[in-house]
Amino acid sequence: MTTFWSWYITILTGGTLVGLTWLIFATRKGQRKDTTEETLDHAFDGIQEFDNPLPKWWFMLFVSTLVFGVGYLLLYPGMGNWKGLLPGYQDATSFKSGEKGWTGVHQWEKEMAKADEQYGPIFAKYAAMPIEEVAKDEQALKMGSRLFASNCSVCHGSDAKGNHGFPNLTDNDWLYGGEPETIKTTIMGGRQAAMPAWAAVIGEDGIKNVAAYVRSLSGLKNPEGVDVAAGQQLFATNCVACHGPEGKGQHAMGAPNLTDKTWLYGSSFAQVQQTLRYGRNGRMPAQAEFLGNDKVHLLAAYVYSLSQKKSGE
Repeated sequence: MTTFWSWYITILTGGTLVGLTWLIFATRKGQRKDTTEETLDHAFDGIQEFDNPLPKWWFMLFVSTLVFGVGYLLLYPGMGNWKGLLPGYQDATSFKSGEKGWTGVHQWEKEMAKADEQYGPIFAKYAAMPIEEVAKDEQALKMGSRLFASNCSVCHGSDAKGNHGFPNLTDNDWLYGGEPETIKTTIMGGRQAAMPAWAAVIGEDGIKNVAAYVRSLSGLKNPEGVDVAAGQQLFATNCVACHGPEGKGQHAMGAPNLTDKTWLYGSSFAQVQQTLRYGRNGRMPAQAEFLGNDKVHLLAAYVYSLSQKKSGE
């Protein structure tokens, strides 16, 4: 903030407080101290007002708001470039921004630092263990479930069973692999899907035929008038590089298995055509910078445990 605007805000805010203080005491000064049955000259809808002073408790309430306002402006930023006197926020080295004073970000950083000091050793203990072992620890799974609820449930659902465009994490169908370290890699670095659009390459008839062939791989019935054999030829020419000659996908490419009953964007004839026609670009955000290695390790163990429970049922 420039010096001009800093002084502008300071003078405007300070002047308002001074003006309000003068107004409260000036109007109080002209009031009578005792109560009376006398009324003022005006009336509203036949109701007249007694000529009595403002109750003292009401007056003190006004005064207390002014005192609170002054105290707040001393402790917190609010007067231009003033950083506030709140203890614990005057050391610039304590914050990533290198600035002194209270801010919402600084408050969050202090709370995170306090939490890391208290819970950091617990996370570090689990981070030193293999993910498979952490996935068997009851306390670790409770911590992992809370991390999941806070950071992952908005996309994958509170039950981790996913939604349209978001994978189900409780089964054994994995786009990039379900091994413990692979899951951790996915959470740490994120994933970027890249299913290209094929309408301009194979045309509308090709879209229908390939959609029919892909659905047939899962044993789904197709509408009449489509050429599954022609779709198979187009698939062999354009799709096997990612999905493989049998349509079973590749973890290295993040290409889904097309022969099972798991469909990320729906299995209807119209939905498969939509995927082929326009492509898909789903994105799993990286959590390394936000959560750090130790928390991601615990989160990966929790996610891994979900599919293990499913397979054991």
